[in-house]
Amino acid sequence: MNGPIEFSVTAVDGDRGARVGRIVTPHGAVATPAFMPVGTRAAVKAMAPDELWSMGYMMVLANAYHLAIRPGAGLIGELGGVARFMGFPGAVLTDSGGFQAMSLAKINSINEEGIRFRSHLDGASLMLTPESAIEIQQQLGADIMMALDECTPYPVEHRRALMSLDLTARWAERSLAARISTTQALFGIIQGGIFEDLRKTSASQITSIAFDGYAAGGLSVGEPKAAMLEMAALSASMMPADKPRYLMGVGTPPDLLAAIAMGFDMFDCVLPTRNARNGTAFTSQGRISIKQAVHARDSMPLDPACECRPCRTHSRAYLRHLYLSGEILAARALTEHNLHFYASLMRQCQAAIASGNFKAYAMAASAGWDNDIAAEPVAE
Repeated sequence: MNGPIEFSVTAVDGDRGARVGRIVTPHGAVATPAFMPVGTRAAVKAMAPDELWSMGYMMVLANAYHLAIRPGAGLIGELGGVARFMGFPGAVLTDSGGFQAMSLAKINSINEEGIRFRSHLDGASLMLTPESAIEIQQQLGADIMMALDECTPYPVEHRRALMSLDLTARWAERSLAARISTTQALFGIIQGGIFEDLRKTSASQITSIAFDGYAAGGLSVGEPKAAMLEMAALSASMMPADKPRYLMGVGTPPDLLAAIAMGFDMFDCVLPTRNARNGTAFTSQGRISIKQAVHARDSMPLDPACECRPCRTHSRAYLRHLYLSGEILAARALTEHNLHFYASLMRQCQAAIASGNFKAYAMAASAGWDNDIAAEPVAE
């Protein structure tokens, strides 16, 4: 490879901008569009790493802040890096910890230097600067690192969002300057809330910096769905075509289809795993709440069109029984199904784009789904 990663686009849907690509990392190639399961603490809840690999996931997400708190980035580095530490044969992307400045707002303070946290575990002080965020991610051995940014909540005043994106731009420069590794990619993050002028300003600032890829952040944090999609599309339109485009924290199947149509390549979200633990399954016919009494005597699988192990072996009645009984197998089975569903969705999108039929596929695939599940700004 000429750089930390290589990115190529192999097919583009003519009138929509959706694209199929390939990201080559030190830990293997990742086909795009790609959804990354969230493994905040180097573990995707209820799933073993080899199970994720078997489903077709080539890259997962972990969080630098949480891993720095416990067990420590240095320890993980000594043990061969986060992928080896968790026993995952593929690539890992690490978030910098900037999102925690918002989600853990009660235990942090922000200034020009960086973000000062009080550990959510023991109250110990941790100063996360652009430089230390990169140092931590380098120790973790992430294939793709994220620059430190400030993610503003919703709602936020225009003046506050402007201050935040300017700080994010300064931190982006410092993050890139701090990188020493030649084998780890680094992405910059566009902010700006739901203000069109600020999104444009941030996109211009961040894309002027020579990152290996670019992300749209600060979305799906409680804003109206229409505003999220509008700002995502605006961000995508200003990202270079020859670099990976990453939409952070999104989302529902319809949101993913809409974002793929915008030209985004990478996604992560806690929805498939968190909703599974709350008794919700994603299916080809929409959402199913396994808690509902209507499933008490239902011998059908979660999704007759699905080939995952739970759908082959468990009825809705049994899964409901497991869930209401508090059995761990309920979380395991529903999580496995949801992640299988998301992996299949990505493969189907890739095939539809390659054949030039993405618009028709997306319309048909969205027909049975609700679009009202908002990704709450909480860690997995």
